[in-house]
Amino acid sequence: MTDPDRDGAVPPILVLLAHPYPGRSRACDALVRALAPLERTEVRSLYDRYPDFDVDPRAEQAALEAAQLVVWLAPMHWYGVPGLLKHWFDVVLVKGWAYGEGGTALAGKDCLWAVTTGGDEAAFSGKGRHGLPFEAFVPPLERTARFCGMGWLEPHVLHGAHRVDDEALVRSGEALRARLLAWRQGRGA
Repeated sequence: MTDPDRDGAVPPILVLLAHPYPGRSRACDALVRALAPLERTEVRSLYDRYPDFDVDPRAEQAALEAAQLVVWLAPMHWYGVPGLLKHWFDVVLVKGWAYGEGGTALAGKDCLWAVTTGGDEAAFSGKGRHGLPFEAFVPPLERTARFCGMGWLEPHVLHGAHRVDDEALVRSGEALRARLLAWRQGRGA
């Protein structure tokens, strides 16, 4: 399915995969595989690119500039994102480029957090293991995107990622792909 944007081209999507062990994650692998057929969609595995955390800010900024939608695909780590993605925020989303005076490189782009969690949905409730609903953990990422002038899309969440069966993984991947296609339809309207 081709979804043209206002200029007749398919809006580019950048998926930043930030799993510390990308080869070991059934869930992240299923989500990435579901996105593979989408044209003009680049998946950048940060841990494969930067195992020593020596992120190349200019290369990452160039990839961001080329995209209209940025997807942060990562497992939840200690109620946030893995260390390399947090470091990536620190060295790539800098003042004068992503925010502040002259920092408009990301303005008008959209951002989606595609997150996997170890706990099931019940764990993310007032009476669950984590004591709060999942939505309570969203604000730091949402505020990061919005601070950079990006539009924030409702997160795509796969709970209990290491325990769900293969069918659930496929359904989650299909749902994520459908969301990205719907986003493209909206951008092309």
